[in-house]
Parts: sequence; C-alpha cells; structure tokens
Amino acid sequence: MAVSFTLEKELSRDEIKDLQRKVRKLAEEKRAVILAHYYQRPEVQDVADFIGDSLELSRKAAETDADIIVFCGVRFMCETAKILNPTKKVLHPNPESGCPMADMVTAEQVRLLRKKHPDATFVAYINTTAEVKAEVDVCVTSANAVKVIKKLPAKKIVFLPDQALGGWIAKQIPEKEFVLWRGFCPPHFEFTAKEVLKLKEKYPDAKIAVHPECHPKVVELADFVGSTSQILKYATTVNAKRVIVITEVGLKYTLQKKNPEKEYIFPESMNYCGTVYCCTMKGITLPKVYETLKNETNEVILPKDIMERARKPIERMLELT
Repeated sequence: MAVSFTLEKELSRDEIKDLQRKVRKLAEEKRAVILAHYYQRPEVQDVADFIGDSLELSRKAAETDADIIVFCGVRFMCETAKILNPTKKVLHPNPESGCPMADMVTAEQVRLLRKKHPDATFVAYINTTAEVKAEVDVCVTSANAVKVIKKLPAKKIVFLPDQALGGWIAKQIPEKEFVLWRGFCPPHFEFTAKEVLKLKEKYPDAKIAVHPECHPKVVELADFVGSTSQILKYATTVNAKRVIVITEVGLKYTLQKKNPEKEYIFPESMNYCGTVYCCTMKGITLPKVYETLKNETNEVILPKDIMERARKPIERMLELT
C-alpha cells in the first residue's frame, strides 16, 4: 500500500510530476542541493538530492559545495545546516515546521542546570535549537549517541531534551551517571505497548523495530532499536517477511522502495492518514518547496555568535563519529 498525504490543494499525478520537474530544473540552475528527512512526504522525498536521518543530513550539509541548501525538515535541522555552512544560503520551505521536543528546553534552562551540575558534560540531542546547542559540550543523534558518549571522559552526563532516548542510552552505558531532561517526542510517544502487542499477536512471525524516542515500555518489546536510518537498514535486510515498524510513517515510503518484497506494518491511530505522523514534518509540501526555491525565500538567519558557539558541539560530534 502506498503512503500519501493530502496536499494543501489536492494535485493530480500529472501536476505533481510537472512541479517536481520544475523543482529539479530550478535546483540545477541555482546550484542548489535539496536535503529531505525520511519523514517527509513521498513527493518531496522524490525531488531531494539526499534523503536521510539527522546524522546523515548533518554530514551532507557539512560536505556540500552547493550555493543554496533547501532543507526539507524541521527548524532545528535547517539551523544545523546553517551553522555548518554560515556563508551559504539555507532555505526552509515551511518556517512554521518546528520540533515540539526541541522547544521543551531553552538556553536559560541549560545555564541554570550547569550551576546544579558543574562537574557534568552536557550532551544535547541534535533535536535542539541553535541557542541550546550553543550552551552544551557535544551534540549527538540517535544513530551515534552511544558511540559518542562512551568516548567522553566525563563520568556524569546531563542529557537533553529527550528523556526516552536518554534513558535508552543510559542502559547501554551503565558505568556513567545520567541526569535526564524531561522532554519527549509527541508522535513517538503516541505509540503504546498495548498496540504493539496487538500487532505482534496478529503477526507472530514479524520482527519489531523501534525508534529509541518511543516510550521505554515500547522499546522493551523490540527485536531491534535504532535510529531512522538504522531501522531502514534492519527492516529491509532482516530475515523476516514482515516487520512491525514503530516510528513516523514517512519511513514507509523509503522502506517499500528499498525492499518491496517485505511487508512493513505501522500501527494505526486516530489520525486522518491512519498512522502516527509528524504534522510539522508533513507541513512541508511540494508547492512550498517550489515557491521557496523559485523566490529564494524563508532564508535561515542566525546570530553570528550563536552559530560560532553552536558549531563546536556539532563538529565535536562529527569528529567523534
């Protein structure tokens, strides 16, 4: 079954194809690179030069020689691209597409926490604002968090903002003390152990792949826990005909393209599309990508001092991985 989401104005297949051609033509003319997260709409993924999770896209943003970066993701991802490319023009197709979890911690709160834990190393999930990144020692993604934190000499780690990811990391590194901020990802916290168990009962031969942003009780049921890109690799290569995938439904499109021979099962919900989805990710539409690139609008602008300070923990992450 194909994955699709309604556009602001419903477009026909021909209109979508025509708009995609126009986007690609503009990208070539303007020497622009289009980056898209796996949670983006299928028609947006199809015009991207690179599709990936936060770590993969951070690397692409750091390596690109394009003049313009069009980032199809939520605000903190666009900020990261700008931090790594301060002289380039970074465009966000929908400036209203923020990340609720990133907004659950502020720079002022981090500074106050520093006073309480002066002996700790502060680790921020990449899902944080530029202002928060400027206050921490190192950033991590769900793909590299365990690897990075194991390499840190500190015995005490303050991890923010995701308590679920932080708790999962802490279990992998019992030799360190963790202080967790109580943030969370609303879409991933929608998944419940009850519905996962129901799916397992319905599909007893299926493997279960879970994103670590999910509730700990859901994570406990997994055959595999990993980032979006790690789930993609596992789900398309594991020796099973069916995989129950507990993450945002946008990944289903890529899974089906990578290995159409397998069945990928996503939990149902009360959302209009029948599955759990990130409304801010889906706020980026193909018409918005076209208009943003055509008019070079919605440029990401950050204070110079914030970019300079925020770049250090991101670069440290890339060095450690």
